[in-house]
Amino acid sequence: MTRLCTAMGIALFAVMVATGAAPAQTIIDEWYQAKLPPPPQLKPVTIDPKTTALLVMDFTVQTCTQARRPRCAASVPKVKKFVEEARAKGALIIYSVAVPKSVPGDILKDLAPAPGEEVLPPLGPDKFIHSDLEKTLHEKGITTVVAMGTQAQTSVLHTGGEAALRGFKVIVPVDAMSADDLFPELYTAWHLANAARISDQVTLTKLDMIGF
Repeated sequence: MTRLCTAMGIALFAVMVATGAAPAQTIIDEWYQAKLPPPPQLKPVTIDPKTTALLVMDFTVQTCTQARRPRCAASVPKVKKFVEEARAKGALIIYSVAVPKSVPGDILKDLAPAPGEEVLPPLGPDKFIHSDLEKTLHEKGITTVVAMGTQAQTSVLHTGGEAALRGFKVIVPVDAMSADDLFPELYTAWHLANAARISDQVTLTKLDMIGF
């Protein structure tokens, strides 16, 4: 019986090979068969400035220009308007720079920090690592963060995801996160909307869907 089963298995595999139906070995073999999931739903949200912090991440002359990353450059006017509105309402604004050896002066002039606003040094994609960000947020009574920045698959994905895992509510305006092209933004939105222990804490939205 065992020999018969083995022979049948070999014969079946031979037929699959002959007909081009051999099973794929890895995701790489099936890469182009993947179908895009439906886009996640964007929801309106109202924030309390007293308990909300804006994380304005890595909008610098090294990372966010028309020549370097046009999708980021195109987002700046909307981000600027939102940051100014939130600042006027009293929300906490925290900036970061990304490129090694970059300094606060590298932040785009349109998004320049106001006096006294914190600028995190170039820490990598997760702004909680090697920083006092979580301590600062707790000391200020912050329960919600708005994650904006470039690249989406680094600063927004990792810092936003980590904020969710640390118990913060996370708002991600998808028109305020950018990358070199569409796919990293798409993946970041999908991950934040679907990852276990993260998705329950995250709300995807647009800047003009955020109220105070």
